[in-house]
Amino acid sequence: MKTNEMLQKDVQDAIKWEPLLNAAEIGVTAKDGVITLTGIVDSYTKKIEAEDAAKNTAGVKAVVEKIEIKYNGSWQKGDNEIAIEVVKALKERWDVPHEKIKVKVEDGWVVLEGAVSWDYQRESAKAAIRHIFGIKGITSNIKIKAEIQEAIEKRDLENALSRSWAICSQEVRVKVAGTKVTLTGTVSSLYQKEEAGRIAWNTPGVWAVENELHIEYAHELVD
Repeated sequence: MKTNEMLQKDVQDAIKWEPLLNAAEIGVTAKDGVITLTGIVDSYTKKIEAEDAAKNTAGVKAVVEKIEIKYNGSWQKGDNEIAIEVVKALKERWDVPHEKIKVKVEDGWVVLEGAVSWDYQRESAKAAIRHIFGIKGITSNIKIKAEIQEAIEKRDLENALSRSWAICSQEVRVKVAGTKVTLTGTVSSLYQKEEAGRIAWNTPGVWAVENELHIEYAHELVD
């Protein structure tokens, strides 16, 4: 049975395994499957890498991320400079309809707004800018509005879930209401929950996904 201390060590080891990260910069605490990350790093990319390492660790049900970003004072960028680089990065991505996305930057925090046809375009927009030096955070308010109205095929989504090696599709229930998909049931990791959500977002005609999957790790945590 995995204790909170065991889960804490597993996440710490996962962070150590990432070459970009310095484990000494990041604090990890575990309580009943909830991981809290603290510390100070010098880039937004490191912050996301630490969060992803924790999410992908078996037994983690949720991640509370409290990592701060502090850049060297001599390398600080102004919001205008960051905004210019963000717009440029979005234009350079073939999979991002940059003309549909508006950018706002305040105190290093980037807000993306607009509407695109697919979730992968929304995710690609975030991925395109996460490496930009000076960014302290990214908020995506981009909405999904498919240009072509297609009826969501429940069976197609269920088949897509069954093709994923990471998901036990028999434990995932799919409900379709108009352009909205709701996922319920159980999975054994946070990674599986997010992967099921990603697959749902890839379904033609989807404008919204409610991911209500419950995480039940195979080995319950003990004190």
